[in-house]
Amino acid sequence: MPTAHFFVARFVAEMVEAVGSAASSYKLNLAFYERWGREASWLLGQALAVLPKDRPVIIDAKRGDVGSTAQAYAHAIFEAWGGDAVTVHAYLGYDSVAPFLAHRDKEVFIVCRTSNPGAAEFQHLRSDGEALYRHVARAGVRWDHHGNVGFVVGATAPAELRDVRQIAGDRLLLVPGIGAQGGDLSAAVRAALRPDGAGAIIPVSRGILFASAGDDYAEAARAAALRYRDAINALRPEPATARG
Repeated sequence: MPTAHFFVARFVAEMVEAVGSAASSYKLNLAFYERWGREASWLLGQALAVLPKDRPVIIDAKRGDVGSTAQAYAHAIFEAWGGDAVTVHAYLGYDSVAPFLAHRDKEVFIVCRTSNPGAAEFQHLRSDGEALYRHVARAGVRWDHHGNVGFVVGATAPAELRDVRQIAGDRLLLVPGIGAQGGDLSAAVRAALRPDGAGAIIPVSRGILFASAGDDYAEAARAAALRYRDAINALRPEPATARG
């Protein structure tokens, strides 16, 4: 009899097929693979195998540790798994992020201002007259020696999102929080995009994956993905370019 992780792998494959061209990239949250313990590597491998080869894969790992450990994490994500981008924490300073940045052809999204309800507890603490998340953004800009730094900023905080866009310049922003977390799509997209209509990735997970609990879950997922894609494109200023 097939095991539970077999059904998870099949579900992921069905979602990838259903969403099709509606997705510009894919964000895999490692926690939802690691929760399966020893089957985690098999599940992640199955997911990576079915993803389109022409779409970037973001490994949402939120790693952040001392230099030697960060080197191992970077090797795992970029070399062993072949991810195109990763999310990392900067709390330990530059040496904890540098091993990821050394992979010059990979994007490193530094967690800056998160989308969860408790985000402001630490991220809005003030130092030298500025909130901590602003210091993180400024540090990421300083560390960007290879043009591969981006930032994670939640869609649930459009004012802070606009703030980080100004600090980040034309760098990519990864903007979670649309869908189940209740972020306002219009406000988030307008705050995150560059003047050219690009520069932001708006991931939607539960709003697509669990669009229906019935037998039509695949069809519902595709319909939801198309709705989100069309809604985002409608908010982009013209002319938009294919820069990012």
